[in-house]
Amino acid sequence: MNEGRAIYTQTLMLPEGDLVLQGPVPSELLRSLELDSGLRAFRPPQRQKEALAGISELDSGRIIAAYRDHTLYGYVTFHPADTFERWAHGPDQVLELGAIEIAPAVRRYGVARRLLEIAFSDPVMENFLVVATEYYWHWDLEGSGLQVWEYREVMRKIMAHVGMVVKDTDEEEISSHPANMLMVRYGSLVPREAVLEFEKMLFRKPDSNRG
Repeated sequence: MNEGRAIYTQTLMLPEGDLVLQGPVPSELLRSLELDSGLRAFRPPQRQKEALAGISELDSGRIIAAYRDHTLYGYVTFHPADTFERWAHGPDQVLELGAIEIAPAVRRYGVARRLLEIAFSDPVMENFLVVATEYYWHWDLEGSGLQVWEYREVMRKIMAHVGMVVKDTDEEEISSHPANMLMVRYGSLVPREAVLEFEKMLFRKPDSNRG
């Protein structure tokens, strides 16, 4: 599945050794790597490894990876929105940026920003309306030493670097805490009708405060 995709690669030279930044990577590569022990924000490493491989096998699933030797140090995932999410019932062009996770050992080198650059250097991404739901309970506040609003601003800047913008919404989980945010990037080839359809989905409650 997904044969023939162009794969984009950069090399990041670090004191500990060169880090390969690449994507979208195939499931065979992901299954050959061990996850760094610091990659546990969502699941234990072995379970997350299988989840990443599964995403890469979806028709529109994409994993952008940072690895060295046989160890995965970071990744960005793209996949169709889950059926229980509001965005899954929108235009066909919606693609979810599901997760960004970088191992503490390489966080200070701008790996997340570089992985997103690789992801959006692929012209195929201009066909997608990419959404990212950022929930503060997924953020490594303890490991980063940042306060919740500082971490939010870091995430906003990283994603703004590739053209994603914050959108107001009354979606229940996002609006459950003021630090949560929805970020969206409209690919240049997404039809105007799809953009309008999506923006109508941002608010469902007639009494929502749209700022």
